[in-house]
Amino acid sequence: MAELDLNAALPVLLLLTSLVPAGIIFLLAEEQERTRRVVNMAGALAKVVLTGVLIAGVLGGAEYEWRRALLPGIDLVLRVDPIPLLFVTLSSILWLTTTVYAIGYLEKGQRRSRFFGFFSLCVTATIGIALAGNLVTFLLFYELLTIATYPLVVHQGDRKALIGGRAYLLYSVTGGAVLLVAIAWLHALAGPVEFLDYTPLAGLVDDNATSLTLIFVLLIAGLGVKTALVPLHGWLPKAMVAPAPVSSLLHAVAVVKAGAYGIVRVVYDLYGLALAQELRLLTPLLVLAAVTIVYGSLRALAQDDLKRRLAYSTVSQLSYIVLGVGIASLAGVTGGLVHLIHQGIQKVTLFYCAGNLAKQLGVTRISQMRGVGRRMPLTMGAFTVAALGMIGIPPTAGFVTKWHLGLGGLQAGQGVVIWILLLSSVLNAAYFLPIIARIWFLRPEGEEAGAPVMERDLERDPWLVLPAVVTGLSVLVVGLLAGAPLSPLNWAASIAAEVVGS
Repeated sequence: MAELDLNAALPVLLLLTSLVPAGIIFLLAEEQERTRRVVNMAGALAKVVLTGVLIAGVLGGAEYEWRRALLPGIDLVLRVDPIPLLFVTLSSILWLTTTVYAIGYLEKGQRRSRFFGFFSLCVTATIGIALAGNLVTFLLFYELLTIATYPLVVHQGDRKALIGGRAYLLYSVTGGAVLLVAIAWLHALAGPVEFLDYTPLAGLVDDNATSLTLIFVLLIAGLGVKTALVPLHGWLPKAMVAPAPVSSLLHAVAVVKAGAYGIVRVVYDLYGLALAQELRLLTPLLVLAAVTIVYGSLRALAQDDLKRRLAYSTVSQLSYIVLGVGIASLAGVTGGLVHLIHQGIQKVTLFYCAGNLAKQLGVTRISQMRGVGRRMPLTMGAFTVAALGMIGIPPTAGFVTKWHLGLGGLQAGQGVVIWILLLSSVLNAAYFLPIIARIWFLRPEGEEAGAPVMERDLERDPWLVLPAVVTGLSVLVVGLLAGAPLSPLNWAASIAAEVVGS
């Protein structure tokens, strides 16, 4: 009995590793820098350790679920299933690296207790979204994520920050309202529905196919806001006024990833592939993803501001996950799921590097990046690897994603996926390769030919440099070791086998 109690407690403990630090940090004075660092790092490390315990337990056959009654017929459910555990692992590891980075980036900054308090709340909401066992639990944490992230977006407090925060809030609240309508409608139609329980919806398809289709459309629309699907993406570039640690969190760990993760769960763990195919829901989703992939890349080409170019890149790259969802084949599902991990480590690296450039050199525009590789070689080396991963150059993580998506398209008889990926890769190269050429092959403004390499003491702060280097190296390691037994690819492939088989 004690073992069952512990198994029920572990999902809650995973939430508490960021919720408790949030409460403590809010109470700390600004000058209590050392205490704040200890609390931040202790929470982040504890979450990684607990995630490791959950992984070991699941591999050993253990089941983890916490359940409490919320309303008549509606439970709050936290459960560790294969797809949630994949997302939890990404969130825990990247929260640790982003915590290290944020400590260095915000040193001597203002309102740090408020920032790190909401930062920890944001991660709490993300873990809650990952572990949600039903749509009601998912919605509660999804809305908490909106509330917790808003103060981070407007952290600078200037006019641009407030405009960006207003756009983020307007889009997110509207998306949440649409999601609420869809969940209430589904509950009225089918009663309590939990993830991985396909029976209630399958029994309704004969008489309620239209309703199930419309509910699906509303669910995707509500989740599509945070996923930045076209035309619901407008908030994301405006939110780039936030500090670099927030941008990293938005693009790689929390907000946009939560939306894409929600779409994965709706298709795979709520409707199921069989019902989604029967209702012909996947092809429109594939088309929407393809349009977003191409549109985001085209808009990225026109941006001189580095963070805005990266933001439109996120609009494009995140839809690879949705593209994989729309491909009902083993390799396609594998490619979409593994991109939850691959997109995260690549994009977080790019934003770490963009933040380092802004903080150390005041460089925020691509036109200002001439020769910065000579001044910040470690940072720009990490940027280069992550950018090549986005393009899909082997042996990076991005290549593994695109290979499996392309193979999945062929398996499903959807050869158009190959053309989408080719066009996307060409556009990725068009907006990343000129940056790489500029930072490595052009001399800094005013530097004479043959001049000695400029100062490199800009990279002496390990809090800023190590996160970028570690995540940048992981882009290569994950690609090179894709065939290893515990690699993200093999993890995603084992989940895909269950999804397609079910």
